[in-house]
Amino acid sequence: MPITVLNRTHAKLDRTRLRRVAAAAMQAEGCLRRGELNIVIGDDAWIQELNETYKGVRRPTDVLAFPQDAFPKAEDPILGDVAISLETAARQAATLGHPAAQELEILLVHGILHLTGWRDDTPPRRRRMMARTQEILAQTPGATRP
Repeated sequence: MPITVLNRTHAKLDRTRLRRVAAAAMQAEGCLRRGELNIVIGDDAWIQELNETYKGVRRPTDVLAFPQDAFPKAEDPILGDVAISLETAARQAATLGHPAAQELEILLVHGILHLTGWRDDTPPRRRRMMARTQEILAQTPGATRP
């Protein structure tokens, strides 16, 4: 169950905590045993390039998820990749009034949920996905609390 964290920024990140949060989310979604996950933290310019290349949207975003398969199963060797903009996460955290580390964890779990088939393309789905994100974080030892 390798979880890799790649930091493309100059910011100091707690990779151990990010791996712990990722493992908790993967376990909660039933894909921890053999699932492989790559987490990449970058800046707005980098994620904008990804967003434009893969989604056709020419602006930065907070998180992108690239699943290996549409609906991974526990026996699949690779879950996928989660790309997060640290700059956007920091702005969102300031707007929402919580630490940037907490926003980073929220976005990480959100990305993992996308990798496991969750969708947030309607308001009801978005609410269910956010509730699931909060539920996973509340049950994760070492996750940042408000």
